[in-house]
Amino acid sequence: MSRMYIASGLRTPFVKAAGRFAHHDSLALSIPVVRAMADRARPDLLAWGQVVQNPALSNLGRELLLEAGLDPEIPAYATQMACSTSMLAAIQAAGMLGHGGVHLALVGGVESMSRVPVNLKTDAGLRLAGLFKTSPLEAQSALTALGMDDFAIPAKGWANRISGRSMGEHTEDTAKYFAIARRDQDQLSLTSHKRAVAAQASGFFSDLIVPFDTMDRDTIPRSDTTLEKLSSLPNVYDSGPAGTLSAGNTSPLTDGAAGVWIADELGLERLAPDYAVELVDWQLGAMAYGDEGILMAPARAIPRLLARHGLRFSDISLFEIHEAFAAQALANIKAMSNPDYRRTRAGVDADLGVFPVDRMNPNGGSLAIGHPLAATGARIVSQAAKELSAMPSGSLGLVSVCADGGQGSVVLLRKP
Repeated sequence: MSRMYIASGLRTPFVKAAGRFAHHDSLALSIPVVRAMADRARPDLLAWGQVVQNPALSNLGRELLLEAGLDPEIPAYATQMACSTSMLAAIQAAGMLGHGGVHLALVGGVESMSRVPVNLKTDAGLRLAGLFKTSPLEAQSALTALGMDDFAIPAKGWANRISGRSMGEHTEDTAKYFAIARRDQDQLSLTSHKRAVAAQASGFFSDLIVPFDTMDRDTIPRSDTTLEKLSSLPNVYDSGPAGTLSAGNTSPLTDGAAGVWIADELGLERLAPDYAVELVDWQLGAMAYGDEGILMAPARAIPRLLARHGLRFSDISLFEIHEAFAAQALANIKAMSNPDYRRTRAGVDADLGVFPVDRMNPNGGSLAIGHPLAATGARIVSQAAKELSAMPSGSLGLVSVCADGGQGSVVLLRKP
């Protein structure tokens, strides 16, 4: 079997929702990324995803390919797995390499959290649909008479449908279950911002970002934040004394798009990338809803992936762990470091050793860089490919992204 590779792609700057990119939809955000990447090489396949989808787009991937002016004979499709969307696109594309003429795939995702569609509730939609069939004039009158009660507005931050609770509310459960202290959450957020700011200053992101709408850098990393400032912020999801999640230790609503390359050896020759690493293996994880919250699947997937390859935490030179919430990242580390948890939840008896926190997110994570849902996986994998490329041959990297619905995805990378 031919080896598989991940090569760094490009992304827009990540900008807080309701900010500079608020007037750009998902296609507008994605087009410059795809065009700039395709200028380097013609992909054999394009896969693109969005979590909060525009109902006017039946196939985001295909619409994007055509709008970006790529060869219309390139197949393209849309995919979705909550925050693991573009990571899943990478895994899917890797499984296609060497088959059907696919040697080089361009994958990624986008989120316009500034332009979230507002839908009609079921009863209102059915009523209007019926009227348009029988009496268009009555339907037009009914449209003008719609009120607030007729719209499904995401007042709780796009709550999970099954539980009816937001990600933040579920993560408060996680913080309580694993005893993740507020100060530790704030400290992780501070570290994330400091590292992201340092990476900006060093120019680390410069060849990973395509300028868009006069912006050429992420706007969310803060050089002026301190532990004292973070600790002063009020709790957001549980205002009582047991609450620990604040706006400072939660990733912000973000607009942005990101892409990454997936290639076999033939595709890599065509691409001639600056940064490329071998995609060794991957693991998807899933869990039931409960006291742990619903973002703990990586704590199952990571031990399974490491055990399958006979690896310990100390064998991994780079960890890129998605920081949807500081509490979620810290809880996953604490859980997978616990032998009893690994045995009962992941079915892994192997001794993985001590998790090296100092090797995690060296250039900042989602708490500081931002989290445009479907774009995050491609951003992290692309960033990891560059980071690992600077390490000695044979160095290993592990990237993990949790996802709504009790799922998550993990990939194992190696510097050739």
